[in-house]
Amino acid sequence: MSKLKGLLLTEGMHGMISQVEGLAKALDIEFTHQKVELNSFWKMIPPSLTPISNVVFKKINVPDFDIIISCGRKSVIPSIYLKKNSNKKIFNIHIQDPKVSLSNFDFVIAPEHDSLNGKNVITSKGAIHYLTLEEIKNNHSYLEEKLEKNKDYLLLVLGGPNKYYDYNEKIINEIFLKIKNNFIEKDFQLIFIPSMRTPEKIINLAKSYFDDNQVIIDEVDKKAYLSSLKLSDYIVVTCDSTSMISEAAITGKPIYVAQMPPIKQNNRFKKFFELFKTLKIIKDLENSIDSWSYNKLNETERISRYIKEQFKNYDFS
Repeated sequence: MSKLKGLLLTEGMHGMISQVEGLAKALDIEFTHQKVELNSFWKMIPPSLTPISNVVFKKINVPDFDIIISCGRKSVIPSIYLKKNSNKKIFNIHIQDPKVSLSNFDFVIAPEHDSLNGKNVITSKGAIHYLTLEEIKNNHSYLEEKLEKNKDYLLLVLGGPNKYYDYNEKIINEIFLKIKNNFIEKDFQLIFIPSMRTPEKIINLAKSYFDDNQVIIDEVDKKAYLSSLKLSDYIVVTCDSTSMISEAAITGKPIYVAQMPPIKQNNRFKKFFELFKTLKIIKDLENSIDSWSYNKLNETERISRYIKEQFKNYDFS
């Protein structure tokens, strides 16, 4: 039997791409990723008030697919429309709360902190993602030559500003000071990894703040990220990204969350942090360090196994 073909629909943001591609790879399907663009009028209209019509979105040129995996508000209507108007049966999965009737999808995958319930809802602890333990292991040597031997290593992963968190230099300097006091002064070597959202001025600030013995990766480098996840003893992640924290949790290593004053409160973030603290995955970065462990979190693998079982009872003809 040939592999099933997937169409992945997102708004093009890293966190969304990580989730749909991670699930597609875990399901072992061939896939094409399409960035969804809505036509001008519909960009401001919530999915619940939007018609199921192809006038809503720009044309999607993917001729053949069996499965749709979508993530994000803009991909909701295209997924439903393409399933309803295909000349064959399409299995569609949406990641995150679609804010429309759940019956429009075969499965909806939502993090536990979203509190979404339904007979076709699969809940995940944190966000699913594209990282695998095998890929992390295979890239472990990528950064080795940049690191000093016989050291403990701290990985610092930075996100970037969003509507909930600011990235002004005062806040970041406070985080850097905690890194210096808690780790570097205790003879840890720092590995600094930016994300696609990390402002260039913050990367430059890190270069000037930390001494030359620290490893500052100044651009998005997936291999460096994977290698650092394998080599590090501790991980610090900024609080603006539940996706990056979820990714780090696949390692089973202690994760400190660098909290920042929020611009506005978000209950989803609060519930996420509470859950991950209950699971003993994270602690807040304060003025001392502990050592702890937990079961490696691999929700993408767990959820993909369940969906594969459901595929056995689905007619893709």
